[in-house]
Amino acid sequence: MNLSKQQLSTARVLVVGDAMLDRYWYGAVDRISPEAPVPVVKVTREEERIGAAANVAYNVVTLGAQASFLGVVGDDEPGHKLEALLRETGIAAHLKRDPGLKTTVKLRVIGRHQQLLRMDFENEPDHEALASQTEAFAALFPQHQAVLFSDYGKGGLAHIGSMIAAARATGQPVLVDPKGADYSRYSGATVITPNRAELQQVVGSWRDAGELRAKAQQLRAELKLDALLVTLGEDGMTLFDAQGELHEQAQAREVFDVTGAGDTVIATLAALVAAGMGLRQAMPLANKAGGIVVGKFGTATVSYEELFA
Repeated sequence: MNLSKQQLSTARVLVVGDAMLDRYWYGAVDRISPEAPVPVVKVTREEERIGAAANVAYNVVTLGAQASFLGVVGDDEPGHKLEALLRETGIAAHLKRDPGLKTTVKLRVIGRHQQLLRMDFENEPDHEALASQTEAFAALFPQHQAVLFSDYGKGGLAHIGSMIAAARATGQPVLVDPKGADYSRYSGATVITPNRAELQQVVGSWRDAGELRAKAQQLRAELKLDALLVTLGEDGMTLFDAQGELHEQAQAREVFDVTGAGDTVIATLAALVAAGMGLRQAMPLANKAGGIVVGKFGTATVSYEELFA
């Protein structure tokens, strides 16, 4: 099934998760500080990008589908900046503001084409902000054809269980990019997409494909999932479902940067599922999208033209 651009443009995905602002300060390094043995970076350029779960929504719109983003941010400068960036990108932003929260910012200082330092600003949202997010979710999800939860472990998805249950009760497909060692909170989702390292945290390591199959199918049954999609880096990806399994080889010709590849894979999967594709049809295309994006520098995205070329 080949999707027309028109079909994809009417597909709507609701992305819920931890919002983040990625900041980059670029500068020249000409000397070492007299105060401490550290380089002095004379900042010449600043760049700001949508990060974490918000980057997943960005991947959905770049592909040509529609995305709404629901998340909790602080009532601070980075929070307002993030909202402006989301709107500029064409993402429908539904941000809940928690005055006690610092909007998560990852600030990277880059000199001589390398990252010298990364500083993280973050804390966890309070209960009231999360409750208002859950209320907003109940009103929003019926207007979309797929729901995508992107968990970055920053506390924005503390109420994910009730949101998954609400969406699944109406038959809405729910996709989850998981985090941490406890997957019980994703119980009942349509599909979760852990990478190799993330899955090992939950089920332990495996010796061969047979052992991976057994562990994946056992986890799928325990969590009552329709499918489990394991991304295996240079070994491609495997979808485990009730029919068995489907494997796709990795497609990257040259790997420059794996940053954000997982975001691209799940965003592509969600957009295609929202447009009416089954997981088995959508997965080879999601694999192709992952292959395209690792051939680009930085957190990149994939267009409709690139995907269906």
